[in-house]
Amino acid sequence: MSRGRAAAREAAQPHDRGWAWMVLVAAVVLQGLTLGFPSCIGVFFTDLQHEFQATNSETSWFPSIMVAVLHAGGPLCSFLVKRFGCRFTVMLGGLLSGAGMVSSSFCKSLSQLYITAGFITGLGSCFGFQAGVTALGYYFVRWRTLANAMASTGVSLGFTLWPLLSQYLLDDMGWRNTFLIFGGILFNCCVCGAIMRPVQLASQSFLQPARPGEEPGREAEEAQLANGGSSPHPEIQQQARPTCFRMLHKYLAFDIFCQNKGYQIYTIGVSWMMLGFALPHIYLMPYAIHSGVEERRAALLVSIIGFINIFIRPLTGLLSGLSVFTGRRIYLFSLAALLCGLSNFICVISAKFSVLIIYCIITSIAMSGIGALVFQVLMDVVQMERFSSALGLFTILESITLLIGPPLTGLLVDITSNFHCVFYTSSFFLISAALFMVLSFCALERKSKSKEASKVPLDNPSRCQYNEILTEPQSERQSPPAVIYITSI
Repeated sequence: MSRGRAAAREAAQPHDRGWAWMVLVAAVVLQGLTLGFPSCIGVFFTDLQHEFQATNSETSWFPSIMVAVLHAGGPLCSFLVKRFGCRFTVMLGGLLSGAGMVSSSFCKSLSQLYITAGFITGLGSCFGFQAGVTALGYYFVRWRTLANAMASTGVSLGFTLWPLLSQYLLDDMGWRNTFLIFGGILFNCCVCGAIMRPVQLASQSFLQPARPGEEPGREAEEAQLANGGSSPHPEIQQQARPTCFRMLHKYLAFDIFCQNKGYQIYTIGVSWMMLGFALPHIYLMPYAIHSGVEERRAALLVSIIGFINIFIRPLTGLLSGLSVFTGRRIYLFSLAALLCGLSNFICVISAKFSVLIIYCIITSIAMSGIGALVFQVLMDVVQMERFSSALGLFTILESITLLIGPPLTGLLVDITSNFHCVFYTSSFFLISAALFMVLSFCALERKSKSKEASKVPLDNPSRCQYNEILTEPQSERQSPPAVIYITSI
């Protein structure tokens, strides 16, 4: 009896021990298979151009659609997770991503490739990654920060291994057979999803009153999510069904965008930055090959960026969590974007392999800062109670610019026949976005300080909410266990 009770307690509270570490391993593999996968698309850029007799602009739509859908599918993933649970959503994502790449090996035109590898594989990767991050949040409480930092190394591992594997298979089998093999590899996301078994929450969560500022039925939704989408209380499940307006309010925070100046500035700045952020990732290999670098060495360049990210990204995330950087992370983020933009001029100076290695080292450090801080800054400017809905609008706007940036730049390359346009364009968007965010937040802080100086102290300051300044990050004990869907850059 005592052993049975102990087993029941462990099943009810699996946090930070036991099976949670298996879920962490699955999350690392899952992020490598999903977020790390687009890094290898540049390997096939030249072959796809020759196969379909396409321009740079037409070919670049393929990776653009994949990355854009990977970011924009967050609200749909949110709905599936709440309705069916994390395990189902991850396994569905594995089926979609694998089936998309398998069907891509039979494509006869680029337009078909846009649908199969671009839309279907991108959507499957979105489901797998975001639902996997959600499951990780339920299995870790005390060590959640460490678990997320360790899981993010999967992205860097994917950046390192996917290009090398792609070039090896491409040389021996061609792009069609390589895509077929990739489909089989991506089906392993289903195995990762099977490991993420539902967490059994205590039944008291249904009886707890809603916290101030939370929506009614939120605890019921979270318990339903953690238990695989099934709710033992159908009356609560029916009450939790929102109208279309509430759905938009919940997943697309238009009200926050209109009221919170910090969120407004940050969303516009990051969306503008994304017009140039992905350009070097897509065009670095074609530029190196066009400049006379051997294909295998060109593939190594992307792997160098991923390898350095393995060590720098978790370190950057942990350092940014220090109290000395509280309220100043937006400036660290802008500095990383500025460095990333300035590093592009190295490629303009020379296309020698040794020079490109220096570029990869510098840009990987800047990328690590952007990837580690982008969502942490968003948590600073938006209250945690509305973070998931704010993230929905944030990722959709971000995905639009990620979608249109590479094809427009590819059109510019086709017109000028000069790859230097890629790096000039990328630098323009990155540097201008960094300066816009720094200057805007400085002006916002000066404005808020002048307002505070002229205001009479209130009797109850806790009721006062400032929508134009950075909000202090809440502690884990105070923040609600809301589901946070995080994409990575």
